[in-house]
Amino acid sequence: MSTRGRGGRVLLLVPAGLALTLVALPMLALLLRVDWAELPTHLSRPVVGQSLRLSAVTTSATMVVVWLLGTPLAWVLARSDHRLTTWVRALVTVPLVLPPVVGGVALLMTYGRRGVVGGWLEQATGLTVPFTTVAVVLAEIFVALPFYVITVEGAMRGLDRRYDQLAATLGAGPLRTFTRVALPMVLPGVAAGSALAWARALGEFGATITFAGSFPGRTQTAPLGVYAALEQDPQAAIALSLVMLLVAVVVLGALRSRWLP
Repeated sequence: MSTRGRGGRVLLLVPAGLALTLVALPMLALLLRVDWAELPTHLSRPVVGQSLRLSAVTTSATMVVVWLLGTPLAWVLARSDHRLTTWVRALVTVPLVLPPVVGGVALLMTYGRRGVVGGWLEQATGLTVPFTTVAVVLAEIFVALPFYVITVEGAMRGLDRRYDQLAATLGAGPLRTFTRVALPMVLPGVAAGSALAWARALGEFGATITFAGSFPGRTQTAPLGVYAALEQDPQAAIALSLVMLLVAVVVLGALRSRWLP
């Protein structure tokens, strides 16, 4: 390799290495700050157990809703040629770029006591949504659904439409074609979208604390538990952060086939 070639390679490797350092160093620092000897003790703190249990419940409920509603939406977007489909797809992806706290404010304006839906709901049933576990689930759905829909839609768009035509010639209607032909063929995409959506729901913070608050055992999920413990019990916060880091690694490991040959 010529001197110019080596010099050009160095000019690329230096910023590349710096970028990798900016990402990896905070995670390494977290691992270095873990009190490994007392880790079981810190993980047994009430804030850790309560927040993890609540996150398990809310993310499970979130995924049920995401599967039931997001899968048909992904199919409609993948198969629709209407000129409004592009705008619908853009609307679905807005939460991906919207600041989470803005999403929380929007949820308050929708389901709050004076919200578009919340005011009517309280008058009709006496129920309020904000600062409840239901509010946590709604916040998680708001931020997680786009990840699932976009991933599954991409998988469905890759299906040859001749399968739809063949199913129709055999007497299958749109619903049966969807459930018996399309869905089984895109299960890897469904699994990938589910993992991404679940991980996003698990890590949701801004919309949740704005719309649901941070009440232990009721709305304080794992990210909010980290934030709450950071002032009073830093080692518990670090231990809970370690758990969430390990979850992220597991999710990335499950999705490795999407970027590794």
